[in-house]
Amino acid sequence: MTTQESTGEAPGQVPQPSLAGDRLRAIAGNQLTILLLVLVALVVFFSFKNPIFYSSAEISNITIDFSGLVLLAIAETFVIVSGGIDLSVGSTVAISGVVGAEMMIHFQAHMGLALDLLLGTFVCLIVGTIVGAVNAILITVVNLVPFVATLVTYSAGFGLALVLSSGGDVGNNQNAIVWSASGWWIFTWLDIIVLVGSVLLCVGLHFTRYGRFTFAIGSNAFAARAAGINVKRHIASVYILAGALAGLTGMFFYIRIGAGSPNTGTDANLQAIACVVIGGVALTGGSGNAIGTLLGCAILTVVADGLIFINVPPTWKDVVVGAIIAVAAGLQAIRTTGFRSRQ
Repeated sequence: MTTQESTGEAPGQVPQPSLAGDRLRAIAGNQLTILLLVLVALVVFFSFKNPIFYSSAEISNITIDFSGLVLLAIAETFVIVSGGIDLSVGSTVAISGVVGAEMMIHFQAHMGLALDLLLGTFVCLIVGTIVGAVNAILITVVNLVPFVATLVTYSAGFGLALVLSSGGDVGNNQNAIVWSASGWWIFTWLDIIVLVGSVLLCVGLHFTRYGRFTFAIGSNAFAARAAGINVKRHIASVYILAGALAGLTGMFFYIRIGAGSPNTGTDANLQAIACVVIGGVALTGGSGNAIGTLLGCAILTVVADGLIFINVPPTWKDVVVGAIIAVAAGLQAIRTTGFRSRQ
């Protein structure tokens, strides 16, 4: 019996892969689908280990922790997609929170809670923007590489926060803490504001000209310049945006704890970059998905909270985060190598 007879195919007919197989491979190759499945698996695992994990109270805690990280992660997404890196977001959180708290203490006697928080938000936004502008000048004018430039502002930011606060918390706004706990269902109003802002930023990255320019510069800055994009100006704007988002995160933590603390944001750099890497954004720039970053934030938050519920000492948190970064970066490298080998 010939091969054609045994397979039942007509002469010259090319074997066609099954439709189910195609769909399975498409799902397996979809980064967002994989991240979503990993997130679901983690929730199921921690819930099995400790049923309290999926209670409404714990889900609310996870949402709060997620909101404290997501703006920084999206800021890093913009920067990394453009081909850079920002190590200063954590110190920007600290310095903006401390300066904002100092200003609110000065005017607190003359304002209600709403005006007080609006003033603090404005001040934190301005401080973050200034830090971002310093990064932009160091990178686009002084021509320092982003790693060195943002390392400078990282160190200076934490130093200034310690000096201005004398090493302690600034303020004790109990009304802000009470407001931060109010909200709807499992979401506080503060969470809702942050989540809506995060979605708008994701839309801006993927569906606006600004976002397309960011991807183009990260993919090939020379080609982007040849296409008429003012590369230096755009890169400067990306770092200013990252600084502004970090400043707003400083205000988020002020509301959460009722004070500005120089210790806020100490490990935020590692966590924000981890979210970006887990989400599949290429560290070389030019590719990635902001939705992946959101899922990366969710995965990292679930892991950090879940470890506590299964009685893993908090000292292991950074070890686990580092391991997750290594695995995500390794898978990204394998996927990139595989793509290139097929070209």
